[in-house]
Amino acid sequence: MDIRVDLERLRADIEALGRFGPDPKGGISRPSFSRADVEAREWLKGRIRDAGLAIRQDGAGNIFGRLGSPGKTVMAGSHIDTVINGGKYDGSVGVLAALEGLRRIREERVVLTKSLEVASFTDEEGNLVGDFLGSRAFMGLLSEDEVRHGRTQFGPLLAEVLKGTEFTIDGILEAHKLKPELEAYLELHIEQGPILETEEVPIGLVEAIAGKRYLWCSFTGNAAHAGTTPLELRQDAFLGLADFALKATRHVAAAHYGSMVTIGKVAVHPGAFSVIPGRAEFSLDFRSTSGETLHDLDKELSDIARDVASTRGLSFASKLVDATEPVKVPERLLKLMEQECGTLGYPFLRLPSGAGHDAQILAGGCDSGMIFIPCLDGTSHAPDEAIRWEDLEKGANLLLKTLIRLAS
Repeated sequence: MDIRVDLERLRADIEALGRFGPDPKGGISRPSFSRADVEAREWLKGRIRDAGLAIRQDGAGNIFGRLGSPGKTVMAGSHIDTVINGGKYDGSVGVLAALEGLRRIREERVVLTKSLEVASFTDEEGNLVGDFLGSRAFMGLLSEDEVRHGRTQFGPLLAEVLKGTEFTIDGILEAHKLKPELEAYLELHIEQGPILETEEVPIGLVEAIAGKRYLWCSFTGNAAHAGTTPLELRQDAFLGLADFALKATRHVAAAHYGSMVTIGKVAVHPGAFSVIPGRAEFSLDFRSTSGETLHDLDKELSDIARDVASTRGLSFASKLVDATEPVKVPERLLKLMEQECGTLGYPFLRLPSGAGHDAQILAGGCDSGMIFIPCLDGTSHAPDEAIRWEDLEKGANLLLKTLIRLAS
């Protein structure tokens, strides 16, 4: 049966979801459990009901629409939360393309041997306590201490954010008890990079998802007067950070090409106009598709930081905030999707994902794969995030065909 998605209906869903959480700066701000997110959740539940699917929600706020009876399940989805002032396609296209796929399967009365579910996972973006709160809760992988005592990026404890919602800490920790018997999970997503657009290829088949380490670090020296302390006598924490940033980047580029290191957030203390910084705090994010490389970088970057600190008369400290392991997509899934690309006549590339995704978390319990479509200029997590609708149509059709194969 040559079954295809209804692109106009899918596009209308994406445009409708994009109206929840408009940011004054032009993008979308829809962090999980915010007012905009709660409204978007209710809208999504309505669309799932309209599609004739059985709806359920677990204690972490993960939303599911089911086609079929209880038993072995093939799942597809992503998330609908956003970063602050983000775009309207990251995550959303995966949830709504999966919903459209299940809609079409139901409309065409396709007979399957396994059940299908569309999933929308809570807080993939990590606005609350660590990345992937919803999918980690779903898989039973949460740290209870982090959930109970961790502060959100907005400052309050998660328990404070949950007040006034239907969710509780205990409910989040028990969400995994409702997990069905998973056979496979698929996630359609924008690439969030420039490769597909540059190569003029509409489909990316993700062969590996990078693991990451996220640390909060500091260099501590001595605050002193900016006008009277000689340069050679200073213990400038900011200069230690600047020195480390350059050396760390050069090391990763030379010794581990293809891996990434990023310092994304910096706080300088005391932060006064005429005072030499006595302390520099910063985030350190490094990623690789190789678990061995991640292990090596953990030691190597720490060694570089301590060498910088010793040379400049500083002390260095670090604390692990979050960690994920690299994931290799099973060859059987890649081959199956390649076959369907051939049947559909879609050019494709195999490529890695440097960004983390819910698919990475679900890989611990089932075969997990991803389909990428291009995003214009490789832009994501920004108001000008954009896609071509013809690329989405191809990605959604590939997702639909692969779901049918996996559930047959």
